[in-house]
Amino acid sequence: MRVKFPEWSLLWLVILLLVGCAPVISKPLREQVDKTLAFRDVFKDPEAHKGTAVVWAGIIIETKNTKEGTLIEILQRPADFLGAPEESDKTEGRFLALYASYLDSAVYSKGREVTVGGEVEGKRVMPLGEIQYAYPVVLAKEIYLWPETSKERLTPYPYPYHPWGWYDPFWRPWAYPYPYDRFRHRR
Repeated sequence: MRVKFPEWSLLWLVILLLVGCAPVISKPLREQVDKTLAFRDVFKDPEAHKGTAVVWAGIIIETKNTKEGTLIEILQRPADFLGAPEESDKTEGRFLALYASYLDSAVYSKGREVTVGGEVEGKRVMPLGEIQYAYPVVLAKEIYLWPETSKERLTPYPYPYHPWGWYDPFWRPWAYPYPYDRFRHRR
């Protein structure tokens, strides 16, 4: 016996897949970004790239509310295809995101992952330990705070799948050493 699905069900499946994989920064802002401009280029000379639109990802180091707005110090990380910071030790430096409105520093706390879209304002030299560090500054138009997930809050996964044994549809052996590692970068 053959099961027949309506033709429109395939269309809905495609739409759901596309919506589920949408980037977190708006399309108008992403269209302004120069794809050939790397973080390291702006880091070397922020003043030369003043007014350039960028989308950068990273890990929050510190959040301060100032008279100008909320100033977030971020450790840059490479972004994946959705714009999320990749779980790696690769970084090309730190940058500051200045958001004009108030953001709660308890929510935008140390260790949280963010993706920032905005324009390069220039640089600020501030103390970092015992040195003076030149931070590129981004006037943030959009900030996406990635949700926190933790292994402790997750239900046990993988589940049994007969006849092949244990099966986890999200496990990618080439990317993670064991199934639970896919959640580690969302803390």
